[in-house]
Amino acid sequence: MQLPECMRSSTFRWTLLATGLLAAVIAALLGFVYSKTKDDLTRRSDRMVAAQLDFFAALSSGQRLDAINERLGQDPRRVQLVGLFGPGGHRIAGNVERLPPELKINNSVQSAIVERIDQNQARQERQSVRIIGRRLPTGDILVIGRNVDEVTHVAGIVGWALALGLISVASLCLTAGALLSIRTHQRIAEIKQRIQLIVAGDLHERLPHRTADDPFSKLTMVVNGMLDEMETLVHSLAGVGNNIAHDLRTPLTRARLTLERGRTNAKTLEQLQTVADKTIDGLDQSLSIITAILRLAEIENSQRMAGFGKVELSDLVREVGDMYEPIAEDKGVALCIHAPHELGAHGDRDLLIEAVANLVDNAVKFTPSGGQVEIGLICADGENIVRVRDTGSGISEHERDAVLKRFYRSDRTRHASGLGLGLNLVAAITRLHGFRFTIVPGPGCVVEIACPHVPESDLGRPRDRPFKLANPSASARPDPTLGARAPMKLARATDG
Repeated sequence: MQLPECMRSSTFRWTLLATGLLAAVIAALLGFVYSKTKDDLTRRSDRMVAAQLDFFAALSSGQRLDAINERLGQDPRRVQLVGLFGPGGHRIAGNVERLPPELKINNSVQSAIVERIDQNQARQERQSVRIIGRRLPTGDILVIGRNVDEVTHVAGIVGWALALGLISVASLCLTAGALLSIRTHQRIAEIKQRIQLIVAGDLHERLPHRTADDPFSKLTMVVNGMLDEMETLVHSLAGVGNNIAHDLRTPLTRARLTLERGRTNAKTLEQLQTVADKTIDGLDQSLSIITAILRLAEIENSQRMAGFGKVELSDLVREVGDMYEPIAEDKGVALCIHAPHELGAHGDRDLLIEAVANLVDNAVKFTPSGGQVEIGLICADGENIVRVRDTGSGISEHERDAVLKRFYRSDRTRHASGLGLGLNLVAAITRLHGFRFTIVPGPGCVVEIACPHVPESDLGRPRDRPFKLANPSASARPDPTLGARAPMKLARATDG
């Protein structure tokens, strides 16, 4: 017959094993206590028998006979044995029928089987006793004994008490194991039911938990936290999918309408070329969205960590400044670079340039004409910090987390070109490096990338190679989302 499921669980099996070990320990303890108790009672009996022998031996012959008869008359439990035998071994007095053949007359207490008789000699029985014998000066032999059945009986009572305790403890352990197993089985069944609901699509469902001190509840709380993150990611992915579809639909629809109108209205080769150029611009914008998403996936999956090395941040800041200086000049924005210290970091130089370039591009884009953008490199609190500050409208407090999401664009910046991916890309790069990315409250917009300080002595020689574009094809055609002067990039996303 198959056992109930609760008894086939690992909890019950471990409880059964623990109960077996506990039973073995208690059984060993039982044997030890039983043996010690019996030995102690036997020693006490032996001392008593030896003392009685000394007492009887010290009496005169007449007094000895009277003392023997008196002692036997005061033994209602029939545990005392006294015998006085002549030199030839014939019984003179007492309740011992004859001398045991194995008894050694050497004043030592021994175990023996004797034949006991009542004083009226009407009843005779064999008893196991502890007995001692001594030859008196008269030649007679005096033996004193005590029935050991009483000792065995007392030791047996102790043994039974321990055995009952063992049975009680084992029963209690097995019952506790069964109850724990049933409780665990019920909780697992409840969790399984909730998981089935989650798998069926109910992402709001959570695993049940009770007290915070229960390890099982602590585990379910951790799992619930993971489910919260998963729900957030699922909703985020759904939102990203909708944003991608929306952002792709606009340029693709524009390209399709341009082609339809060109096919209908174009009459010269120049007009057809104009239609083709507009269509290519729309397709480039769609491709930039796909490129941006693939770029983010590459960074978030940590596929670039093999290229990490020592990076000189001062050279990096100057390179980004040189890159955006003409763009800022065309817009009437003053671009200031402060990198007086040779500070370093450990990371991928191309990715770090890409992150800083995105921040500077945002600053230039959203700073009005006549404003100022500063790129600074400082060392504070054991960190090397790249700080980009502008005099634009800034990012409001309630948008500081939102701007890091993909495709987020605030109402104030929807008129500007871009896809809403720039800051999300910066956050992904800093997470990959283990750096800290901060949007500092205050007037204008201040953003920082902070990394652990690397001593100048640990920096290698700067790599003498040009900055790689995020999309190699961008060198052939500027990103249509940024304008003709932009040398690279995913469309900017710092919409604030």
